[in-house]
Amino acid sequence: MNLGKAFYTVRVFAFTNTRRFFRDRTAIFFSVLFPLIFLFVFGGIFGNSSNNAKFHIALINDSQSAFAKSFAKELKDSKTLNVDDAIKTFSQAKESMGRGQLDATITLPKDFGTVKPGTAYPSGEVQIQYTQNNSTAGTTLGSIMQGILKNINAGITKAPEPFKVSTTQIKEKSLTSFDYTFSGLLGFSLMGLGIFGPINVFPELKKQGILRRYSTTPLRVWQYFTSMAISQTIVGLVSIVIMFVVAVAVFHLNLIGNIAELGLVIIMGIVTILGIGLAIGGWASNERQAAPISNIVVFPMMFLSGTFFPRFLMPDWLQNISSFLPLTPIIDSIRLIATEGKHLIDLGPQLGLIVLWAIVIYFIAFRVFRWE
Repeated sequence: MNLGKAFYTVRVFAFTNTRRFFRDRTAIFFSVLFPLIFLFVFGGIFGNSSNNAKFHIALINDSQSAFAKSFAKELKDSKTLNVDDAIKTFSQAKESMGRGQLDATITLPKDFGTVKPGTAYPSGEVQIQYTQNNSTAGTTLGSIMQGILKNINAGITKAPEPFKVSTTQIKEKSLTSFDYTFSGLLGFSLMGLGIFGPINVFPELKKQGILRRYSTTPLRVWQYFTSMAISQTIVGLVSIVIMFVVAVAVFHLNLIGNIAELGLVIIMGIVTILGIGLAIGGWASNERQAAPISNIVVFPMMFLSGTFFPRFLMPDWLQNISSFLPLTPIIDSIRLIATEGKHLIDLGPQLGLIVLWAIVIYFIAFRVFRWE
C-alpha cells in the first residue's frame, strides 16, 4: 500500500471522527462537562483546606524529659492544633508535608526541657519546619508557639527567656490536597475518553453495518486505530486544557511543571487507555457484551489507581498491586510533572510501564478486533 494514500485515509477518518464528536452533544457532555462536574465537587471538598480552623501538624518529641512530655501533651490537647500521632520521624513528616497532608512539623530536640549546668530551670527551643507553599501557616504557627512559651517563661523566671521558638522553611514545595487530587481527576477523564468512547461507538457502528462496509474497502485495522487515536487525542487535549484552566483560575492549582513534558505524558496516557476501549469495543458484538467487560476493567483502575483518593492511604501490599494497573503510572507521571516539577528523565519506571502496557494492550486490540 502506498504510504501517502494510507496516511491520507488516516487523516480523513481522524477528521471525520473529530467532527462527529463535536456534533454529538451527549459525547461532549460525558467527555468534557462530566469531568468538570467532578472537578467542582472535589475542588469544593479539597480546594479550601487552607481555611480550616486547626493546623494539621506532626509532633516529633526527641526529648525524654518530663517537661517535654507534659508540653507535648498540652500541644495535643490544644484546640488550635491537630496532631497526627501516626507520624514518628521527621522523614515521615517531610513526606506528608510534601503531599499536602500537614501544615508544618514541630520538633522538640533531645535537650528540650532539660536543666542545663549553671541554671535552676529547664530550657529549650521549639523547632518548626514548613514547606515553601505553607510559609503563612509556618509563621502563624511560630507566633502561636511564641505566645504559649511566653506564658511558660513568665512563670519560670524573669531572666532571659529559657524557652524559644525557631521556624525553618525546608527547601521544597508541597502539594495542597486539591493539587494531589487533581491528577487523579485527570486520570478519570482520560479513562472516560479512552474506554467509554469506543465501547459506545463500536457496537453501534457494527449494529448499523458501517464497520462491515469498511471491511470491504482497502481500509486496514491499523489505519482505523490510528485515526481513532488522533481523534481522541485532540478531543482529550481540549477537555484537559479546559480542566486545567478551571483548576488554576478557580481552585488555584499549583502548576509548576514543564507544559511540553506534561502534554507528552497526557498524549501517551490517552493513546494507552484508548487501546483498552478499542480492544473491548472492537471485540464486542453489542452493548450487552461490552458493558460487563468494561466494568471489570474500569472499576479496579477507578478505585485503586489514585483517581479519587491517594494510593499512599492504601496498605503496602495493595499499593504494590495497584502500581501495575495501566492507569496508575499515567496518574503518577501527571502528578509528578504538574505539581512536583519532575522531568521526563526522572520518570523512567512510570514511562517504561506506560509503554509496556501500550504494547500489550494494542497487541490484544489488534488480535480481537472484529468488523462485525
